[in-house]
Amino acid sequence: MAQLKRALSMATMALLASNAWAEDDRIDRQTETAMPRQKNMYGIGVGFIPKTSGSKDFRALVLPVINANYGDRFYINGLQAGVWLLESSDKRIRFGLSADARFGWDADDSSRTKGMDDRDFSVDMGPVLRWQTDYGTVNAQWGFDVGGASKGQNVQLQFIRNLYRSSKLRLNGLVGMQWNDNKLNDYYFGVDADEVRPGRPAYKAGAGVQYQIGINGIYSVNQNQALFFGLIANRLSNEQGDSPIAETRTQPMGFVGYSFGF
Repeated sequence: MAQLKRALSMATMALLASNAWAEDDRIDRQTETAMPRQKNMYGIGVGFIPKTSGSKDFRALVLPVINANYGDRFYINGLQAGVWLLESSDKRIRFGLSADARFGWDADDSSRTKGMDDRDFSVDMGPVLRWQTDYGTVNAQWGFDVGGASKGQNVQLQFIRNLYRSSKLRLNGLVGMQWNDNKLNDYYFGVDADEVRPGRPAYKAGAGVQYQIGINGIYSVNQNQALFFGLIANRLSNEQGDSPIAETRTQPMGFVGYSFGF
């Protein structure tokens, strides 16, 4: 947690001292987000995520998808929306606020959680910092559960880099880490006293760091239509993986969809 906060502080200081940069044309717009950009895109997608925390099984979610900027100030990127409030003169460094959706789960979807309380959908909101370098994009984000499900918080660091680019196909790779406090981890991975069953002891999850690696891509069918896809693997922290409801420490997630540009 301390290392993540120090990195966020250093990037903020860089924002205040960055007016000497003026090479806006060197900014890689394709790595502004984990998904490569193509106009303002609107479509529908199918995501595959674990049924419950630490589950080996998956559930499918059909969702509308938006990947768009409005006035180069407001943006929606899949399950994240935000606004930029401050920026360097060349826009390489930007500071703002963002909100991210966090899915809960139905306890009846897994034998390990059956009989427990459902975990609710919520929204994390907080400050976000983006630093676009010549080598890729660094994102730092501090999120607070404003939806009131866990009442916890998390800090994320992520690096996005272009892997392949042609007139039709673009691929971005990403690596990241996320610190979750004890409230967030315990809500999604803990077992309360009234949820104890044979083979499922009480468990209180502490704070911990999970890691992420993935690849996202977009294939241009034509100038105004595109197929998008992605695959991300999360490595759970020890505090999450040691939970009696967790079946695996590696949580893959994937999505695919079709979008139209305007």
